[in-house]
Amino acid sequence: MKTILVVEDNAGVRDLLREYLTEQGYRVMCANNGKEGLFTARHHPPDLILLDIMMPEMDGLEFLKSFRKTSNVPIIFLTAKVMEIDKVLGLELGADDYVTKPFSMAEVLARIRAVLRRGEPVQSKQVFQTGRLWLDREARVVRADGKPVDLTRSEFDLLAVFMESPSRVFKRSELLERLQDEEGFASERTIDVHVRNLRSKIEQDPSQPRHVVTVFGVGYRFNPEEG
Repeated sequence: MKTILVVEDNAGVRDLLREYLTEQGYRVMCANNGKEGLFTARHHPPDLILLDIMMPEMDGLEFLKSFRKTSNVPIIFLTAKVMEIDKVLGLELGADDYVTKPFSMAEVLARIRAVLRRGEPVQSKQVFQTGRLWLDREARVVRADGKPVDLTRSEFDLLAVFMESPSRVFKRSELLERLQDEEGFASERTIDVHVRNLRSKIEQDPSQPRHVVTVFGVGYRFNPEEG
């Protein structure tokens, strides 16, 4: 059984998360501020932490700065802040993902499962399927709604990176690093060009993409649920 630590000063939100995640089969520990959360995390290491940003005594960002010095346990921010700089700062400090309040419990659960999957031992998975998209890495074949999609080498590799880690937020620099050994891209903006071309081939409406979505100020996320 995976253990989740909820660090949240709002008792109502905290209790809802504890009740819901317990029903979903997780062991849940709670703390009502960053200081208490640090103590709990260090003495009873969890598998994942849900972390509020704005809290008394020690906020989420201070928690993250301190906690990341000694632990790589995945962290998902729960934030009411809507400014992109707060999300960017959290990710830069080492958060693995974020959910903006108000959120649905189903969304939180999906993010938790996705982040925990990333921490599992790497498997030599070659075939990925999610919704209307299917990708065979070994055969280098992609299908959308059962029909083959003609992708360039870079577009294929980019989609494989996304489908391998659904819901994960990728910075452009990360994507560039994953692909540059193959083509030696000149800049991170090259990624934007490949994403635009990829969307034109796999999205039902490229002007309103539902699979490869932009995370403003950060990069891109592959949405397996089609929005």
